Amino acid sequence: MTKHHPHDERHMRHALMLAERALGRVAPNPAVGCVIVSAQGRVIARAHTQDGGRPHAETVALAAAGAGAHGATVYVSFEPCAHHGKTPPCADALIEAEPARVVVATQDPDPRVHGRGIERLRAAGIEVTAGVLEREAAHLNEGFIRRVTQNRPLVTLKIAQSLDGRIASASGESKWITGEESRRHVHLMRARHDAILIGIGTALADDPQLTCRIAGLEKYSPVRVVLDGKLKLGEWSKLAQTAREVPTVVYTVSEGGGPLRVCGVDVVRVAKDARGRPDIEAVLHDLAARGITRLLVEGGPTVHATFLNRGFADRLEIFRAPMLLGSAGKPAVEGLAALELGEAPRFRPLERRSLGNDLLESFAAGA
Repeated sequence: MTKHHPHDERHMRHALMLAERALGRVAPNPAVGCVIVSAQGRVIARAHTQDGGRPHAETVALAAAGAGAHGATVYVSFEPCAHHGKTPPCADALIEAEPARVVVATQDPDPRVHGRGIERLRAAGIEVTAGVLEREAAHLNEGFIRRVTQNRPLVTLKIAQSLDGRIASASGESKWITGEESRRHVHLMRARHDAILIGIGTALADDPQLTCRIAGLEKYSPVRVVLDGKLKLGEWSKLAQTAREVPTVVYTVSEGGGPLRVCGVDVVRVAKDARGRPDIEAVLHDLAARGITRLLVEGGPTVHATFLNRGFADRLEIFRAPMLLGSAGKPAVEGLAALELGEAPRFRPLERRSLGNDLLESFAAGA
């Protein structure tokens, strides 16, 4: 590994910031940022992966830099691809541009690329520094990495609850526990995910749209997914009635679903779990096959418990409202397996922020 230069981390953070903007827009590809810096230290071009996953960040940035890329340093947050897909290899485009140096944050786990992009650059005489902010880059593209290595997307559970962990009052009232700022942030989260999942209980109780309703981001509404073992979702639900505008998938263990299919819903029959419900692992594998890299789970409590019990909850986004609903209220997680303290799912804190009067706490799986 080549020694880092003094400004490498600063420029790579810039590339990661650009990459973050592409989350939820580029599946099944990774979200990549690229920054090109002249020999004099001036940023002459920058880009991120474009909507739909192409063109790639390097291609866009090199086109903007033109001849200025010659002798420059290129910072890219993910290893440049080395295989022919729907676009030519980015490694070849970099070689043709003749930069003096390429700085890469993390390697691509895809076996078609893994290490080969870096090797190709070095073979062409370009100095390559790898591993700059590697952990941050891998965290950003954890969804892509999990899809390639585990055949499933990154799973984030989103929970809006009271201070004592309740998502609804004793009567079932849940609109609205959290405030307006929190609800707007949830819509932003939806735009940054490829798919959003709920259980049939939530679908029937709330008749939600599950779209992104932030001005300018409406087109980034994620694929909508419902776990519906007995096909209870009606064809007059908002989800079914808008399925031709926003892709909607219903996973079931039952036969039928004709009226939903007429509406444009993709009804998929999967294996049953031990309780006769759609098997979560089968659902995740099917979503991965569809190119989904980031899945946002909005509940309800039984669905949350299922993901936690099966070890498929990678991140938690918990919105806490400053109220108490008491033991009669509906818990955020219902049906979690009885575990000893040492067996309980553990998460490490990532971030804490205030949203109006609410508190958002973010966690990642692992002690």
